[in-house]
Amino acid sequence: MPTLRPTYSLLRSCRCLLLALGLLAGAGPAAAQIGLPGLPQLPGGLPSRLGDNGLRDRLREKLLDTAELPGKVSLDQLRALNMRQLLQRHPAQLEPDPAGFPIVRTEILAWSPSEAGLAAAVAAGLTLTGRQEMPEVGQVLVTLRVPDGVATADALARLRAADPDSSYDFNHVYTGAGANDAPDADPAAARDNAGSLPRTAPARAVGGDVRVGLVDSGIDGSHEVFENARIVRWGCDGAARPAPHGTAVGALMIGKSERFTGAAPGAKLYAADIYCDQPTGGSASQIVQALAWLAREQVGVINISLVGPPNQMLGRVVQAMVARGHLLVAAVGNDGPAAPPLYPASYPGVVGVTGIDPKRRPLPEAARGPQVMFAAPGSQMAAAAIGTPPYKLVRGTSFASPLVAALLAPRLHSPSPAQAAEALSALAADASAAGDGTGRGVVAENLRVPPSAFR
Repeated sequence: MPTLRPTYSLLRSCRCLLLALGLLAGAGPAAAQIGLPGLPQLPGGLPSRLGDNGLRDRLREKLLDTAELPGKVSLDQLRALNMRQLLQRHPAQLEPDPAGFPIVRTEILAWSPSEAGLAAAVAAGLTLTGRQEMPEVGQVLVTLRVPDGVATADALARLRAADPDSSYDFNHVYTGAGANDAPDADPAAARDNAGSLPRTAPARAVGGDVRVGLVDSGIDGSHEVFENARIVRWGCDGAARPAPHGTAVGALMIGKSERFTGAAPGAKLYAADIYCDQPTGGSASQIVQALAWLAREQVGVINISLVGPPNQMLGRVVQAMVARGHLLVAAVGNDGPAAPPLYPASYPGVVGVTGIDPKRRPLPEAARGPQVMFAAPGSQMAAAAIGTPPYKLVRGTSFASPLVAALLAPRLHSPSPAQAAEALSALAADASAAGDGTGRGVVAENLRVPPSAFR
């Protein structure tokens, strides 16, 4: 009986038949069991070497959103657009200050006002609507309501004139210093650069006694990166109000999953939600109270990926926190290198952080100036997202700042001026020089989770 020898054509036909069966079966058991020799399997049983880049990209995008920004809006334009839209959506709750920054309508904040100042406020028709004792910083935050028919700016000017020794200001609203509501502006570049980066971030862990603070929007605790996370929450009357920005920033700090590792997995996160899905969320009064809570909890390092104008209340609490020995780490913002300084990153003593790309270049939209103390990855990197896909590319100084905060947290367990200075010196010693715009140098380069981790 003649021996049947398989020809190349026959083998190729069988191979194609098996592959077709696998594609038809999709993610079912049959597909998972039909394995071709030498072809590693992707989730769902599909071979990883099909030669179809489009198919591989579609598989990856089930986990990672790489959609471009709508209309290719640059980040420096995005925040201005967001502020305008915010004012348009909530005209009953918000109004612009003389410079155009959003403020809570008809509200004025006072920092431990004198009796004469309060008397002048009452005489001018203002109503005391809030009084927050903050023994941790030795001050009181008072909220005053401006009467109908009086411009908020005019009432503020009169108060400052009547009580020049106290601090009065608008209740400014602060926004995120990144584009987490829209992913990385250049996903094609992210794919091009991903090949030179590690497939997954290196394994990292910190001791169980490490604590780090976050002032931002809410965190989605149901996301897989927070499955084993320890999160202490503040704000929203105890309710969880997850938001994209806070979820991404929190994940970059302490998140951990099969494909994703934050800068300090295992650290205990003290997360203050200052937005709570409210039109007036992100106000200076909320930031001040959140920082007072973190001072009470003795959290040494606190990340603030928010930006806005100078505000006397915010400046006062930052000054008090720095004097206590806290390290406040803040994003410098994305309004461009020629833009005026943004706050709180530009206050003295704050650790201002800018973002760099994989080639160690400062992001073109990132702020420049003496407020930049460190640079860290801020583009072509993944972070946790709400919903599906569960991850997305992010860009902006918002996402560089939490990496630096998480690096500093193990060096400062509780506030201490001396230990805070030592922690900064140690981080600066670990930094690598990368030219203008990066402050004391670049850190956390190995903490970027690249798009290739989701292939």
